[in-house]
Amino acid sequence: MPRVRSARAHEQVLSAAQELFSERGIDGASMDAIAEASGVSKATIYKHWPDKDALCLEVLYRLKNQIPIFETDDLRADLTALLNCEVKEQKSAAHARLMQHLHAYAAKNHAFAMALRARIMEPPVNRITEFLKRGLREGSLRSDLEISVGVALLLGPMMYRYVTAVTGKPLPHNLAEQVVDAFWRAYGVELATKPIQKTAPRRR
Repeated sequence: MPRVRSARAHEQVLSAAQELFSERGIDGASMDAIAEASGVSKATIYKHWPDKDALCLEVLYRLKNQIPIFETDDLRADLTALLNCEVKEQKSAAHARLMQHLHAYAAKNHAFAMALRARIMEPPVNRITEFLKRGLREGSLRSDLEISVGVALLLGPMMYRYVTAVTGKPLPHNLAEQVVDAFWRAYGVELATKPIQKTAPRRR
């Protein structure tokens, strides 16, 4: 029974923290306020998380979709599917509001920014990097493509959605497809799909 109560308290705190972080920002949501909103004592909260930064990271991690394991023979389709995972996350209003506050908080808190990058940002960056390296090996991407530039071109527009969420002007629902299409026009290589016909030797 104690474990059940502990798990329930854990979820209550995460739910309350998510709501308060989204409404007030990270600085504006105190641990006292989270304790009051969740009905869980501050002492118990600190048994689960060492500080507010750790709690904030778990709130965001809970909101994020886990990147599925997929790899087909179609690199272009794989890139589109990966970017669509980012789009699905950002359709949540709570996620969009929280991300705006998180980026503002990370801008003035270096330790939190590094933790945010390692836990939240690096997984999609690493997956895109793997896909681009695969494209270079297979010859489906131009050999002069710089991996870091490719990652920025593909993932940057997904991050820009947070800016448009503030203005109330949403980007196209098929943004992932359009981003990959634009990237492919710049760096894609059309591979021959027909087998090479061997020429019969001429008779003298």
